[in-house]
Amino acid sequence: MAKTKIKRVLLKFSGEALAGKKRLGIEGEVLEYIAQEIKDVQKLGIQIAIVVGAGNIFRGIEGSPRGIDRTTGDYMGMLGTTINALALQSMLEKNNIDTRVQSAIAINQVVEPYIRRKAMRHLQKKRVVIFAAGTGNPYFSTDTAAALRAMEIEANLLIKATKVDGVFDKDPVKSKTAKKFKTLKYLDFLNQNLGVMDNTAISLCMDNKLPISVLNMNKKGNIKKLLEGKKIGTRIE
Repeated sequence: MAKTKIKRVLLKFSGEALAGKKRLGIEGEVLEYIAQEIKDVQKLGIQIAIVVGAGNIFRGIEGSPRGIDRTTGDYMGMLGTTINALALQSMLEKNNIDTRVQSAIAINQVVEPYIRRKAMRHLQKKRVVIFAAGTGNPYFSTDTAAALRAMEIEANLLIKATKVDGVFDKDPVKSKTAKKFKTLKYLDFLNQNLGVMDNTAISLCMDNKLPISVLNMNKKGNIKKLLEGKKIGTRIE
């Protein structure tokens, strides 16, 4: 087993990732794939926390054109992340990975409330912890929630799992001339407005010197390879 200096990592998955090719809803094959990727990472002895978005169910910011005010829409999105978190927990436990879901808003009949000390204890016991409901506040994205929770649990690295191979100077899906960055400084990312993560999340990581890796989650083994020290995706620091 390869040695790694990383002891604790936070993985950020978008809600759309769980939908696979359907774009909406939850695809069982994707959940199974993610569970296997996480199982491989656990074999390295790394403690794992996860934040998942809700774009496959509802985005708060998209509610306004439908007559839903932003605050209400954001709370609807938080509930969407909880649905995704429960689905992922179920698949992880099906694969014999002990998992806990903690929510930033109170849903005590379904999941635990977010308590930092309890989350740390779960991680020390080698349980995967999924943080649901974002930060618990409207106007903050799940990217920002991921940065915040990563700092709170003292993670060594925040990994943003996407559908492309890293951060590019333009959308690689739309442009064949898009150039991939191997490394980026936080300020360069902000100044170029590259958009893979929101600026609040990047600024939070910059202020606390938390490195970020952006990689393609659809390439099998990418997360494990990165944590073993291979140069995968784009590193922001």
